[in-house]
Amino acid sequence: MPAKSIRVATDVGGTFTDLLVFESDAATGEARVRSAKSDTTPGGYEEGVFDVMAKAGVEADSVGFLAHGTTVVINALTERTGVRVGLVTTQGFRDTLEIARGNRPDFFNLHYRKPEPFVPRRLRRELPGRIDYHGNEMQPLDLSPLPAIVADFQAEGVEAVAICFIHSYANPSHEERALAELARLWPGVSAISSHQITREWREYERTSTAVLSAYVQPVAERYLQRLDAGLAEKGFGGGLYIMQSNCGVDSVGTVSRIPITMVESGPASGVWGAAELGRLIGEPNVLALDIGGTTAKCSLVEDADVRIKTDYWIGRSRATAGYPIMVPVVDLVEIGNGGGSIAWVDDFGKLRVGPRSAGAAPGPAAYGRGGTEATTTDANLWLGRINRDYFCGGTVEADMDAVQKAIEAVGARLGVDADEAARGIVRIANNNMVNALKLVSVNRGFDPRDFTLIAFGGGGAMHAVALAQELGVTKVVVPADASVFSAWGMMMSDLRRDDVLTLLVDLTAGNASAIEAAFGEAEARARGRFAAEGIAASQVRLARLGKFRYQNQEHTTEVPLEGGPITAAGVAAIEAAFHETYEREYTYRLDAPVEMVGLHVIATVDIGKLTMTRHEVTGRALADAQKGTRRVDYALEGRHEAAIYDGERLEPGMAFDGPAIVEDPGTTVVVHPGSHAEMDGYGNIRILIRN
Repeated sequence: MPAKSIRVATDVGGTFTDLLVFESDAATGEARVRSAKSDTTPGGYEEGVFDVMAKAGVEADSVGFLAHGTTVVINALTERTGVRVGLVTTQGFRDTLEIARGNRPDFFNLHYRKPEPFVPRRLRRELPGRIDYHGNEMQPLDLSPLPAIVADFQAEGVEAVAICFIHSYANPSHEERALAELARLWPGVSAISSHQITREWREYERTSTAVLSAYVQPVAERYLQRLDAGLAEKGFGGGLYIMQSNCGVDSVGTVSRIPITMVESGPASGVWGAAELGRLIGEPNVLALDIGGTTAKCSLVEDADVRIKTDYWIGRSRATAGYPIMVPVVDLVEIGNGGGSIAWVDDFGKLRVGPRSAGAAPGPAAYGRGGTEATTTDANLWLGRINRDYFCGGTVEADMDAVQKAIEAVGARLGVDADEAARGIVRIANNNMVNALKLVSVNRGFDPRDFTLIAFGGGGAMHAVALAQELGVTKVVVPADASVFSAWGMMMSDLRRDDVLTLLVDLTAGNASAIEAAFGEAEARARGRFAAEGIAASQVRLARLGKFRYQNQEHTTEVPLEGGPITAAGVAAIEAAFHETYEREYTYRLDAPVEMVGLHVIATVDIGKLTMTRHEVTGRALADAQKGTRRVDYALEGRHEAAIYDGERLEPGMAFDGPAIVEDPGTTVVVHPGSHAEMDGYGNIRILIRN
């Protein structure tokens, strides 16, 4: 065993690329955690990874484990920078993408237009052949038109092909044959079929998922190849794992084949980190809040269990229905409110914040890179919540002249001075985040007062106490290294794969054996895939969930299935668990038959997690960590003389009351008047709110 073990996690965000290094010495038993941030490099995200490793002094040849999360997929989708895609589908289903769903958000808008499909109609082609919903072949597949389709696609400059046949979730044989023939006719083309991604029903959602996966596949594959090759050139010989949207990591080879699984890799790692931290400190029920430079993400974790769903949509807003992606994604709400979110005044004279962001370039006005529009970061600086003399940990000199001009411009449109405009920006940003937190709690049958708010990201700790006060939450936890906490979450993740399959059957004792057989087959497939990669069955942990609904309803509720094999005697307990889960979410239950719609198998493999060491109280005086005092405008409670503490000098056992500010190189913790803060043994700041 090597004397030193070095594990690294990197997270590419919209503004910054974060890095966390965990270095342990087997000889001395000592462990050291370091972090670093550098600007994200949109032209080549891998360069930002290499930059932040160099900034942290990390030599690639010394690293044994590297986990990586990236926004490359979500950016390619939202910015429409993927490749030209051709779709091959079942005869008669060419227009599935065009028809979509009738879920338009602005229902009474007679001028509403559906989102434009990612594949134009001329590049959507059909093949004869039909499978029914039981998986039986109704009409043989006819591949004779495929050569002409391939020739047309090549002439049109198509770079990737998606294949989606009706009911292939029940029987993928037609898709498998078409994919094999396509590879023979067009060697090297990037191609994906829907059954490789999902085995759930709903034709529009499966077709959309296959198309969007094909759209980003060459982009993501090239990116991961550049990252892998660049690390290899620098001597990296360890394991490279990619963070997925299901809160687990997977090998770079597996993710390269189906990169759509990392559509929300960064946010997923943050939520998983919050769940793991909650377990560690005895807070299993948490609200996870991640405020970065571009967005704010939040999720609810109950009993340390992160909720995963497969009805994820991108681009959905009040103005558009968006596009579905049917892959396992952490259940979260994401809004365009981060440190770089731009404040603006609408045509009715109302102040708004976000969703447009200043991004990494030019960034907030305070960065002095040409930004002229006021952002949340600028408002926090103006109010003294962020130290203008310690901006970005002292690495950036805040351009306060640019900040003043930007905020005064907002104030001029509102008819108020700069101070009031800055307060308004912070209040509006807080209100937007409160609404997002309510969406993952109140709207789903949970009382936020029963949860602890874990706030991270560069801006999480700045707003967390105000949000907790509004929601009635009494405890806030700001993790150690909060600004790179998503990277910490990656180091706590398992190798994970999810199988979600449609199984439509009444939930009765008579069907127990059929349900158990379906789970057994899915689990055998999961073990088989790992076995092909040299991972023994004994290393694979399996968990079961079922998707249920009242008979004839449209949507489902997922319920964990524990306690071993499903038997006729155990069906009643499963039904009772469904009734309870359904009532909590929708406030009522029905006296109606229950049917199973799908099964969900989670297969995980432990690849080594961080072992956190609890430090003892040293007894040092709090005064050793105090930098002084500063007049701070809390936006809600007025101006106060706040004690200023150096976050790097705070130690376990130290405690203080608000008003106070904790300054860390990566984030600022705003402790409001009436709140009590204390350091725990893991370096987290726990804040008790006296509402």
